[in-house]
Amino acid sequence: MPHRLLTDPAFVRALRERDFTTVFATAHDVGISFNRIAEACALKAERVSQIARGTTAVTALTTVERIAGGLRIPGALLGLAAQPWEDTAVLSTESDHGEDPMKRRNLLRGALAAGLTAPALAALTAARTDVDQTLSPDAPEDLADLEAAAESYGYGYHGQAPTRVLADLVTDFATLRPLLTVPQPAPVRARLCRTAGQMAGMTAIVLHDLGSRRESRAWFATAARAAVESGDPQLHAWVLAREAMVPLNYGAPRAAAELADQARQAAGTRPTAASVLAAAVAARAYALNHQPKQARQALTAADALMDRLPESERSDTWLTYGEQKHHVHLSHAFTTLGDTRRAGESQVRALELSAPTSTMTRTLLTIDAAACAHHDGDTEQACRRTIAALTPLPVDYRTGLVRRRALDLYEAIPAQHHHERAVRELRDVLAA
Repeated sequence: MPHRLLTDPAFVRALRERDFTTVFATAHDVGISFNRIAEACALKAERVSQIARGTTAVTALTTVERIAGGLRIPGALLGLAAQPWEDTAVLSTESDHGEDPMKRRNLLRGALAAGLTAPALAALTAARTDVDQTLSPDAPEDLADLEAAAESYGYGYHGQAPTRVLADLVTDFATLRPLLTVPQPAPVRARLCRTAGQMAGMTAIVLHDLGSRRESRAWFATAARAAVESGDPQLHAWVLAREAMVPLNYGAPRAAAELADQARQAAGTRPTAASVLAAAVAARAYALNHQPKQARQALTAADALMDRLPESERSDTWLTYGEQKHHVHLSHAFTTLGDTRRAGESQVRALELSAPTSTMTRTLLTIDAAACAHHDGDTEQACRRTIAALTPLPVDYRTGLVRRRALDLYEAIPAQHHHERAVRELRDVLAA
């Protein structure tokens, strides 16, 4: 246990009260993983995590003693007798107080004079762990779990309310902090920053979908900083392309085009998930900005990159770019361009590839189809289809992006049609 904690009044009070929820949680906050605590104290990692969360408690005296020995907590702080290793604890702290190394040597020789006894072995362990703890580990044991968590979040909502996904994402994102505040080898630091960039970016996506633009941009800024520090240009390009969808979907297509162009430059010319996404988002931004030539050029580039995209990057997640996602982008781009035939083809294919639980995506595709109907002259059908898509939605899905897209359709209907029944009903649904 770090010396600074053993002299911290709040931590000492927790030890005196045997409040191991605070003890374990505080140790975790300063960079000691639950797996490391579990190994030292001969406990299961799952139980250590439960203790830190307060869902279970330590009551057995033998467990308290194991924790004292494993974490090198002096017995007096826990109301125990002095532990065997405490006689040699001075060996691990002499250098901290600037004492002559010769004193350490003599103490160690004295401890070993009787052979490899328990106190002598404890002294050897203390000397080793003093240095071992200052060396950069291969990787924190929590990192692999966090990387797996980031990958799982990439699969989207899966029928869950966006607010629930948001809560889980931010909770796991916060656990990166203690790992980022201690020195790590460069490759491990890069992995940590990459995971932080992914989680921050996905948090921003959910906030965008919920309509919280300011918070979404703030999280994208954090994601971009993490991506740059990770040294992964494709992650940085992905963050920029995803961030471009905030102004894209909320009425600032010029700003969206600028961000998408930055993403395309960061991604380069290789066929990657980020490069295809950036080209597709740029096409949508140009279309909304009344630049049809540039929009079609970007669509051509996106199709060419998609044709060469490796299978490893084609899965249907937020972090990759599959065929379903491609057709979702094409649907909106062609709808905006007024190319309703091409838009309809992409809508049909995207719906075929969308899971039944992809509530938000399927609703947006339906609104695109309704916008095509309006463009082709059937405004009544457009309103009816949009109403039918919005009415059964859970309340969490009737805000943010879905409402914005439906509102765009309503605002595209000329004022002289606003007295018509279907148009009035759509207005009422949007106002509800």
